[in-house]
Amino acid sequence: MRLEALAVALPEVAGHPNRVAFEGVLTLIDEASNRPPSGARGHRVILTRAAAVAALPSLLGMGVDYAPGWDGHDARRKCGIIAQAEVDGNRLEVSGYLFGKDFPEVQQHMMRSAPGTMGMSYELSDAHVADMSAEIWTLTRATFTGAAILLREKAAYRNTSFQLASKTCRANGLAAKAIPGIGAARPRRLDCRNAWQMQKGLEKRWN
Repeated sequence: MRLEALAVALPEVAGHPNRVAFEGVLTLIDEASNRPPSGARGHRVILTRAAAVAALPSLLGMGVDYAPGWDGHDARRKCGIIAQAEVDGNRLEVSGYLFGKDFPEVQQHMMRSAPGTMGMSYELSDAHVADMSAEIWTLTRATFTGAAILLREKAAYRNTSFQLASKTCRANGLAAKAIPGIGAARPRRLDCRNAWQMQKGLEKRWN
């Protein structure tokens, strides 16, 4: 198994009222989405591993948002931040903090939700598609601009997840990063686990 991970260093503040740790699976790697994501013009998509690893740095520090109906995106409703991301097998996993004091309704919803009902969906910019005429678009490059929390059944990938973390998230430094073509040793795991390198070739841009 190969694993690549990155994290931002945040000082630990015991009992911080506005830091509620979360973890989740943002998307799946090298697998077609179950439904077209927003902005893909009706196409299902595949995010390649190379694209996912290259875009990992762009995911750190990005906000997570939600729509009141938990059925889509609202980029102006940022209720948390991503502090760590890793590609583990075919999963892109993230962790970070919800702003629990600022958005108590989000924390309360997560505490009331049945396990396995919530998921995630990524937000991208500058995405490149290998063949725009293909039925399923293959993303070879992208920049993460955020992520949404939503009902898993509403997400483009059915096997995403989102839940409050069992431990306080402490991203106390930068995790190890794989060297392309060589593989990677598993980095030291941070307290709570957890969205992409560029694949060259003929590309067309998905605006």
